[in-house]
Amino acid sequence: MSDFYQTGNVATFHRIGKMNLDKIEAELEWFAKDRPLALVLPSLFSELSGDALKNIVRELKQVRYIGKIVVTLGPANEEEFNYAKDFFSVLPQKTRIIWNNGPRLEEIYKAIEAAELPVGLAGKGKSAWMAYGYILAEQHFHAIALHDCDIVTYSRDLLARLCYPVINPSLDYDFCKGFYSRVTDRLHGRVTRLLVTPLIRSLQKILGYLPILVFFDSFRYPLAGEFSMDTDLARVNRIPGDWGLEVGVLAEVYRNTSTRRVCQVDIAENYEHKHQELSSDDASKGLHKMCVDISKSIFRTLASEGIVFSDGFFKTLVATYVRTAQDMLKRYEDDAAINSLYFDRHEESLSVETFTNGIKKAAEVITEDPLGVPLIASWDRVTSAIPDILDDIKKAVDEDNG
Repeated sequence: MSDFYQTGNVATFHRIGKMNLDKIEAELEWFAKDRPLALVLPSLFSELSGDALKNIVRELKQVRYIGKIVVTLGPANEEEFNYAKDFFSVLPQKTRIIWNNGPRLEEIYKAIEAAELPVGLAGKGKSAWMAYGYILAEQHFHAIALHDCDIVTYSRDLLARLCYPVINPSLDYDFCKGFYSRVTDRLHGRVTRLLVTPLIRSLQKILGYLPILVFFDSFRYPLAGEFSMDTDLARVNRIPGDWGLEVGVLAEVYRNTSTRRVCQVDIAENYEHKHQELSSDDASKGLHKMCVDISKSIFRTLASEGIVFSDGFFKTLVATYVRTAQDMLKRYEDDAAINSLYFDRHEESLSVETFTNGIKKAAEVITEDPLGVPLIASWDRVTSAIPDILDDIKKAVDEDNG
């Protein structure tokens, strides 16, 4: 979209006119000589049979500025791990597959847990964290980029735009988050549209000016899974191990670097990937669970900023959220109408009701246990406790791939 409006306190880079991909990639190749870049691909084994990942691999074959690709694999047996190695062997870049539940990595996880450091439950957060550890063990990468493996509309310009602000020394940002439009014949992105944005703005109405809330509200798509970052951030950031991952990462970025060194970039004209079920009757799965986890992450982040919660506060918040979300729902309905898009008001209203219940559930959890499950330990903490751990990770991953 041809737009140059700057949002909040985070630098926003837009997609203006036609992109000169050849020029951008040539620059990235030049910059990467002194500022090497690693790409992390968190992947489930089931995604290897999907058209999305096959297209991603085809596109990545043409990328020459990536120093190493690290595929961090979800739960997989030995046969599936070997299949994944063969699947990604067509990539011309140096490529490593992390077998997270393989015997060698299991020993690594046990060693970290024996030092009484949290490693989190199996999931994207834990998988990405281990990939960062392996890249840090290489000791020469300047930056890490990460994107999901279920992007149906993937093209390599997405990666180029995502990496450019961090790799270009003239820009030199520490963290860059992607954003994009999610539209087919209707508006998607319900959790961002109907939970995160109205919840953040409701908190601002109640709490007034709070820099971290302004920071959160500055992102056009705070739940986007695509980002690039300086390896120093990968070393010091702690990571949530649940659906609060993306919000938790933003909170860690806020704590560990200046907002002047954070940006967001429009990486795709449209973005399509798999959709989660709402699961309105079950808070243990689907978007309902996502809502609970994200709300808990936001509340715990605010608690760490000195905000004191009470039963009365949460009741006021729920009432404010419902009003704010309903007002925004009307805006989305009108936006859909002027663009001739399908809009199911009942389904959208049901989403708001489900998210309201999720916020209430999260409030109950926070009231009972303000700290909750600890975040996955930062790598600087792990290496302080176990000085040789990164060497052990590198050896384990290289032997698995040998």
